[in-house]
Amino acid sequence: MVRRKLLIAAALAALGLALAVPALRFAWFIAQPVAPSSPQIVHIASGASFANIAHTLKNQGIVADAGKLKLLAHWRKAASKIKAGEYAFEQPATPDAVLARLVAGDVIRYRFTVPEGLTLREIAERLQAEGRGKADNFLAKAEDPAFCQQMGIAAPTVEGYLFPETYLLTGDMTEEKLIQTMVREFTRRLTPEIEAGAKRNNLNRTQLVTLASIIQKEAGTSSEMPLIASVFHNRLRKGMPLQADPTVIYGIDNFDGNLTRKHLNTPTPYNTYQLLGLPAGPIANPGEEALRAAAYPALTDYLFFVARGDGTHVFAQTLAEHNANVRKFQLKR
Repeated sequence: MVRRKLLIAAALAALGLALAVPALRFAWFIAQPVAPSSPQIVHIASGASFANIAHTLKNQGIVADAGKLKLLAHWRKAASKIKAGEYAFEQPATPDAVLARLVAGDVIRYRFTVPEGLTLREIAERLQAEGRGKADNFLAKAEDPAFCQQMGIAAPTVEGYLFPETYLLTGDMTEEKLIQTMVREFTRRLTPEIEAGAKRNNLNRTQLVTLASIIQKEAGTSSEMPLIASVFHNRLRKGMPLQADPTVIYGIDNFDGNLTRKHLNTPTPYNTYQLLGLPAGPIANPGEEALRAAAYPALTDYLFFVARGDGTHVFAQTLAEHNANVRKFQLKR
């Protein structure tokens, strides 16, 4: 009888030890930080299984054991909550810390800066040059009227509605998603105050953005934007052509940088030397200051302006004054 009890006790002890060893190993796995041998970028595709994710992390030296990571993820109910994207691993981290980052979506973000006054084609080229997307894919969406309509833009392209800003892009962000993000930022920055000013000046949203884009291209400094806006508002009220060189340039295919009299005399939907009123649509993507200037122009009688050559302009009320300014600042007479 005693012998039997001893055998049972020994068996239970052996079983306990057999269970304790894996438990201790698992506890050690959870507690032990792992440092990759070199900085690692881990790509997690959308829809990837956790088994694949665990093996990727193991193969890149982020965790010590893929199987134990799977057990931990299921225990923490984290396996189905992993966010796709690119993750940077450099410092030692415990498996729990690794899982926490994957669940939080702590992905790498890339800065993409869009200055004021770029056209959508220039934005597309910049996106591709920085390796953040394909220009053709960007333009295919940006120039899709149905896509514009979905975003509430009453125009055939998103020209004018891509707000200039520094954006933080994730590695898996599509060109379509970027456009949507930029348009949302435009909508956020087009404040009720700006829209109220536009309404008082008899401008609908399309007209406001179009005029703001011209102001953006003409102005060398933000402080001059309200003055430049006043010139265009005064001309519109008097029924005078805007005669804005940037509008002519926008309507020229493959412009080589040399604006000629032939260009000025060639009618296009954007040539404001040949048409009255605003051009067919925005010619660039204006910033908030240009939008505000279009909505709230300075109160002046100016009808003309000419570049001084230092980034600023000199303004005039009459053609005679303007011609004198042209001779002084451009013809150097």
